[in-house]
Order: sequence, then structure tokens, then C-alpha cells
Amino acid sequence: MTKYFDAMEVTGHNKPDDCWVVLYGNVYDVTDFLPNHPGGERAILRLAGRDATEDYDPIHPPGTLEESGVPLIGKVASSMMLSTKAPEPTEQDAQGDDDDMSKLLNLDEIEAVATKKISKKAWSYYYSAGDDLVSKKLNNTVYRQILLRPRVFVDCTNCDTSTTLLGHKVGLPLYVSPAAMARLGHPAGEHGIAQGISSFGALQVISNNASMTPEQIVKDSAPGQIFGWQLYVQNDRLKTEKMVARINGMADKIKFICLTLDAPVPGKREDDERFSEAGADLPVPSATKNEQKAKKKAGPGGVGKQLFAGTAADLTWKATLPWLAKHTNMPIVLKGIQTHEDAYLAAQYAPQVKAIILSNHGGRALDTAPPAVHTLLEIRKYCPEVLSKIEVWVDGGIKRGTDVVKALCLGAKAVGVGRAALYGLGAGGPEGVERTFEILKAEIETCMRLLGVEKVSELGPKYINSRAVERDIYDGNAGLEKLGLWVKSNL
Repeated sequence: MTKYFDAMEVTGHNKPDDCWVVLYGNVYDVTDFLPNHPGGERAILRLAGRDATEDYDPIHPPGTLEESGVPLIGKVASSMMLSTKAPEPTEQDAQGDDDDMSKLLNLDEIEAVATKKISKKAWSYYYSAGDDLVSKKLNNTVYRQILLRPRVFVDCTNCDTSTTLLGHKVGLPLYVSPAAMARLGHPAGEHGIAQGISSFGALQVISNNASMTPEQIVKDSAPGQIFGWQLYVQNDRLKTEKMVARINGMADKIKFICLTLDAPVPGKREDDERFSEAGADLPVPSATKNEQKAKKKAGPGGVGKQLFAGTAADLTWKATLPWLAKHTNMPIVLKGIQTHEDAYLAAQYAPQVKAIILSNHGGRALDTAPPAVHTLLEIRKYCPEVLSKIEVWVDGGIKRGTDVVKALCLGAKAVGVGRAALYGLGAGGPEGVERTFEILKAEIETCMRLLGVEKVSELGPKYINSRAVERDIYDGNAGLEKLGLWVKSNL
């Protein structure tokens, strides 16, 4: 028989040793779960004795609570159910409310609209980056230092942006990087992103920390539309192995595993810490003075820090890839390569490793780490054979179609956007994502035509002048002969 509680009965259970929360009209006793919450006790305690649905729903995929074994002890009386479920996406949401997406002409304008619409918590998580945001800014400005070299008297009537990634045909060399917590910005979430890019035949890498299940995200996707799955290995390896097995069963849509290496620990994202967790810096009830002092000194954290709870920091070349090979036959894409040496090492693990993504985590991990363009130029200088051995993708800082074309000219096979997809979603739901890709595709085509190039495969270094950037890349010893992998690099 279901037990019903009134408001007063629930609100009194708001201490670390007696903690209840209400979700979707159900009452849960989370007392024993508090020490095990990946986001820390404080994130739950500030909602103790209250309806936590509004905070919980945009962040946690369905089934999260049940998988944690938290006991359901009853339901609340209807008078207490003030906000038991996040609003379902409406037709108006999908149309971008009152804003005409077609009037937005570039990604900066889309970001500006999204910033006005989404919550401060969502904005601070999406916008934030490490320390002084040096890497985040350089990710974009470095493309402005590369100049284009157009050829004339060339028939530019036709332009084909299609290509292949890991042997699968895609309509664009542009993909969605793993972008977490999409439902913070819009209830359509990651599924809305998938819907928004479907008409372009574009690839989406699903975030390990998506706010929807992978099954929900790929549901009703277009025929031929493909996905990748981002993997953060957990300290609890069994948990990771179960997730990998689940992804193995979705091979009709998910074609590879993207093992992320550029953030074994979270970076210091001050915007996220400052704004994303209002009230989280309040003293925890019944905590000792020393505990309160330590928590206050550590700062309020933020969405980003919470997401990294439980992530393994002990991954190695020798142990992790062989372990992963025991649990999946899917191709592996290594995300977060930031030096030519690591690109060189990754190529040695082909064919298990099919591609690498040059990335500094959108500037969100180690500030002043190099932009992908620098690493790409390093590879061209010290070990260009990597480009023919495995596919090299890049992400970070993409704001224009010309940025995409420049990366392709340097040897990248594909270019990823993360924040751009989230801002598009925040600005206008799936239609906002569609408009984002529509803008980038049109800019890519215009650039290719004005360069005198018909196909993506024809792009190469002769169409750019990267001299201004080359002077800033690493100029030390190649160091490759010491790795004991190849006899000598073909420099």
C-alpha cells in the first residue's frame, strides 16, 4: 500500500543523518546515498526536504536514481507537488520561441540569443573554461592568423562537402563534439541536437555525461545517421564495462567509442564554480567547523566538477587500451591529443585506434595548453606519416566555415563543434541547432568555391598560408627515436 506524506512530514527530513527528497511526486530516502553521490553531499543537502525535481531532471538521464538503489518510501500529497517534472518541449520551444532563426547570420548571434534565454547555471557551465580562458580564446583566434590562398579561373559551380569518417559516409566534415548537459539549456536535450543535424548527414559524438540516455538520443534518427559514444573510464571499472557492453548492443547507430584523455581531472572553471550552484556554499548542517572550513576553502564546485566525480585518473597506454580491447571490438577514437609525440604513440595502436582528436577540451582543462592547430602543425613537422596511418580530427574554437576549411587544409579529416551545438539548442531548440549547421555548411561551401575547390578531398596546404602560426609551435627535439616504437620517424 502506497504511503502518502504531507509537506510538513517531508520538510523535516533535511539533515545529513535524515535526508529525504521529492522527485516527480515520489519521496526518496537518500540518507545512505549521500556519501556516494558523485556530485558530493552538498548538492543534495541544499535540496533536502524539498521537491528537487527542477534541479534533478535536466541533469540526470531517466533511471539514474533507480540504478543507485535509493529506496522509494512513498508519495507526496498533491498539494505539495508544486514542480514535479520539467516542462515537456513545446512546439514553440522547437521553433525558437518568438525569434526567427533565419535572421541569425552567424554563430556569435546565435550565442547571444542563447545567453539571453538559458539559465545562468546553464550559461556558466557552457561558457566556462580553465583559469584565465587563454586556451579557449586562442582556440578561435589562431584560425584568424591563417590566411587563405584562393585560386581563380576555376569552375566553382559544384561543391561537394561529403566525406567519410571511419569508413562511414557523412554529409559534412563537421561533427558535434561530446557536449554534456544539453537539457540544462533546452528540454529537447541531446536528442534535439541529433534531430537538428539529421538533414546534414552529420555525425554526433554523445557525451558520457549526457542528460539523456543513449537510447533516447538516437531514437528516430535519420536513416544512415551515425553516432559515437564518449567514454570516461570510471574508478569502478565494472561500471564502465557494463556501459561499454550496453553501447556494443547499439552498433547499428553508434559506430565507435571516443575515449577522452584530455581531462583526467577537472580544470578550474571559475565561471562555473561562481554561478552554477547558487546556495551550495552555505554551511552543511551538522558538519564540524573544520569540515565547513575545508569545504568553504575548496569552493562551491560547479556542474563540471560534479561530473568528474568517480572518473579514473590512472589510465595508461600499456594498460587501458588492451583492457578496452577485451570489452569491445568497436573502433577507438582517442580524444585529447595535444602533442605530436602522443599522436605518434596513438598511431602505433592502429587498427584498434582508428582516429585521434586533437583537443584541449575546449580550453576547459589545462589553461595555456595548445590549440588543435598547433598540434596539427607539429604533426606535419615532426611525424607527417601519422596523417596517413590514422584519421586526425580536431575541435575547439570553431566559429566560421573558414575555420573548418583551414583545419582540413592542414590535414584534419573532420572538425568538431561543442559549444556551438549547445548554444544553437539554447537559442531555438532543434531548429536552432539546424540553423547553426546551416550557417556553417553555407560558409564552408562559399569558402571552398572561392578557393577553387570542388571536393573536400582536394583541400590541402597549398590553399593556406600558416606561416604566422608556425613560428609559435613547439620547436624542440622531435623525441620520437626515444619512444622505441618505430625505428625512426620519417622527418
